[in-house]
Amino acid sequence: MTGLAFLEENYPISRLTTVGTGGPARFLARPSTANDLQQLVSFIDDQGLEMAVVGLGSNLLAADEGYAGVVVKLVGDLARVERDGDGLLCGGGASLAVVVKRAEGLSLAGAEFFCAIPGTVGGAVRMNAGAYGGETRDVLADALVIGPGGSRRADPDGLEMSYRRSNVGPGEIVAEARLRLRPGDRDAIRRTVREMQDRRRAAQPQKVRTFGSVWKNPSADLTAGRLLEQCGLKGHAIGGARISPVHANFIENTGGATSADVVALMAEARRRASELHGIELHHEVQMLGPIGLPGDRPASAGGAGAAAAN
Repeated sequence: MTGLAFLEENYPISRLTTVGTGGPARFLARPSTANDLQQLVSFIDDQGLEMAVVGLGSNLLAADEGYAGVVVKLVGDLARVERDGDGLLCGGGASLAVVVKRAEGLSLAGAEFFCAIPGTVGGAVRMNAGAYGGETRDVLADALVIGPGGSRRADPDGLEMSYRRSNVGPGEIVAEARLRLRPGDRDAIRRTVREMQDRRRAAQPQKVRTFGSVWKNPSADLTAGRLLEQCGLKGHAIGGARISPVHANFIENTGGATSADVVALMAEARRRASELHGIELHHEVQMLGPIGLPGDRPASAGGAGAAAAN
């Protein structure tokens, strides 16, 4: 119907997200090359469809009714990780865990903080993801971004990367990124990664389905988790969804949760933070389909106008 061999119809989004909720997507696309990707984004724009890039599905909450657009998962060359001098050349769909492992094996330092981020290189660029004092812009040389009008290559300044944001638009996809690292001691790199992973395991819920951090931190001095704990929300549950008793900035699918359960918990968290502390919370998770919180700006419609977590 579309002429694109890598497109599949009516694919369950719940199979693609770490939280495991959501209805079917009209299309799932698995492009493997930059040419595939350019064809795809042009097709999406021509058809006036919405688009979302799932990455590892760790930052997406899809509507229970499903999504009438195209869900994109980068594979093949678009998920590769290879050496590039004293750095790495990565496809946008490459797992950050693979990046960390590859850098460690090559004795390249600087990417250790990625071990605490359950996502892809493209998502890290789009959101300027960070952890333990490091941010993606600190190690990014440049990225190739593909949109319906063509491609552009830009460095962190050209991408306007700041706290958890960049200028990568909703109709664009990060196809490739070059990471600028530095030679280091492999054992020291391994120790740093292990220490970060241990800290993460101690502070965050394990062996349970979540979509990662729900809210952006209100300030450098007050984390969202600490704020919600002060609101008495640890362990608060609605349906099959629960605010983690380990870390209040995580929502767990305890079994059979719906996206509606998750949204209800998010709405309650935002309400309490506002009423008890006068703080308006802004979520990091990307909403997909007819779903949202009171006070959210509506997603744009058509022309690749949906969230793209990459």
